Amino acid sequence: MNLPNYTGPLHPEGQKVRHILCLSGGKDSTALALYMRDKVPEMEYAFADTGEELPETYDYLALLEAQLGKKITRLNPDRPFQHYLDLWNNMLPDARTRWCTRMLKIKPFEDFVGDDLVYSYVGIRADENRSGYISSKPNIIPILPFKDDGLGYDDVMQILNNSGLGLPKYYEWRSRSGCYFCFYQQRNEWVGLKERHPDLFEKAKAFEKFDEQTGRRYTWNQKESLEELAEPARTAKIMSDFEERKQARRKANPMLIDLLGEDDDSENGCNICHL
Repeated sequence: MNLPNYTGPLHPEGQKVRHILCLSGGKDSTALALYMRDKVPEMEYAFADTGEELPETYDYLALLEAQLGKKITRLNPDRPFQHYLDLWNNMLPDARTRWCTRMLKIKPFEDFVGDDLVYSYVGIRADENRSGYISSKPNIIPILPFKDDGLGYDDVMQILNNSGLGLPKYYEWRSRSGCYFCFYQQRNEWVGLKERHPDLFEKAKAFEKFDEQTGRRYTWNQKESLEELAEPARTAKIMSDFEERKQARRKANPMLIDLLGEDDDSENGCNICHL
């Protein structure tokens, strides 16, 4: 991996360049932190902590912090999620209106960077076709070591396994990092949240609203509310359908990596969560 030789107007002679790797609590950014540990000794590690994260995420970050031998700086938003939800008149974030990403993750990161010239290290693999978070600020320059060095999924897993960290525990029931109420969750993952963290499921459910005057529903999933999803018969049907799809995919491709996705919902995920 070769770092860019930046000579533009933001890099006057003698200006220090900061190296920052923003973690998501997921496998790729964690593997990247381990991969870069001895390559860039001055690396800063940060985590955009929305205050709405899974307990497994915090546990995994603590283990990583011990491996790195460096503090992971927590970047907190200036206001909690509920504040911004009130500003948006109970309009929950979705794929078209991702104010949660902008206010709870991107803004704290860009505030942390300020006007400094920064190389921002992003954990996008060579076998992925996505861009992740690329800042519009000209002083934040993305670096993609895995793409530059041709490292894919198998390499990421080898890095994690060799380190002894393995995967975060939430991968037992969920396919991505992010807030416990992430709207990109599949229905079977909502069921997983209900079973693993019923208190967080109830908190997510409490954010949903019904406007009796307009008849408008504010729900995490456009097709059904969490109240409806939590009905025993519906939960059983979701998991039965999920198991059928999983078995069909195994027959079609026994080496398939990700068996957790649901066919009728977005697979894009929240880019900032995959930093």
